[in-house]
Amino acid sequence: MTKPQIWVAIFLLLFIVLFILGRITKEEEVLKKIPNTDVPVDSEQGSTDYLSGEELFGVFECVGCHGTDLKGTAKGPALSNLAQFWSKQKLISYLRNPDSFMGSERFKKYREKYPAQIMPGFDNKDVKDLGKIADYLLGK
Repeated sequence: MTKPQIWVAIFLLLFIVLFILGRITKEEEVLKKIPNTDVPVDSEQGSTDYLSGEELFGVFECVGCHGTDLKGTAKGPALSNLAQFWSKQKLISYLRNPDSFMGSERFKKYREKYPAQIMPGFDNKDVKDLGKIADYLLGK
């Protein structure tokens, strides 16, 4: 092998080693904590039965866009006085599939105000957890 080939081989080997270390470190980071909350989740069972709606709001990372005080941020609207717009069942339906509500005038205004933001759907979460979050939000 020529010297340039040796250097390319060393560079590629170093790149692969760093890539693997990065992946291992990232996976360990995700397993160590849940962002925006100090409340542990039972990782073996995936159980969140013992968490309140407020704690689940943090665990599901809603505070990143709506703020810890529910007053909103540059990424998402405030979540106060939701009871005037939502019933518990309707709010749970929205949390599971926000895209199905985007045709209403209210959400068109939100799209204009927050053009680059997308509300994620939580259809993969337990309906009981979404109910707890709905109760928490409707009580504010």
